[in-house]
Amino acid sequence: AQLVESGGGLVQPGGSLRLSCTASGFTFSRAPMAWLRQAPGKGLEWVTSISADGTVPFYADSVKGRFTISRDNAESTLFLQMTDLKVEDTALYYCASDPMGGTWLRPRFRGRGTQVTVST
Repeated sequence: AQLVESGGGLVQPGGSLRLSCTASGFTFSRAPMAWLRQAPGKGLEWVTSISADGTVPFYADSVKGRFTISRDNAESTLFLQMTDLKVEDTALYYCASDPMGGTWLRPRFRGRGTQVTVST
């Protein structure tokens, strides 16, 4: 499996970004997917995940109401729309699949990440 993230960048507080993750090498339409992030000096954090058919999303409390996860199974692509970004959202954002042991913090597959920096 291969996961390739894109769309990160530098944005001011209150701004928006849309991340994308292109998947290949597995049956994307059958796989629940997630976005994880890791801030400098901190551990890996689960941000949001979505069911294989895209109908059931889950969000961490820290991003609920600001971030929206979605997917296009025809294009094998996962998205993360981020609005009202805060300085504390600064992190390397990863796309992930196949959580091992029932936790997204141990995904079998993870991309290399895309950097999101929120700063004035």
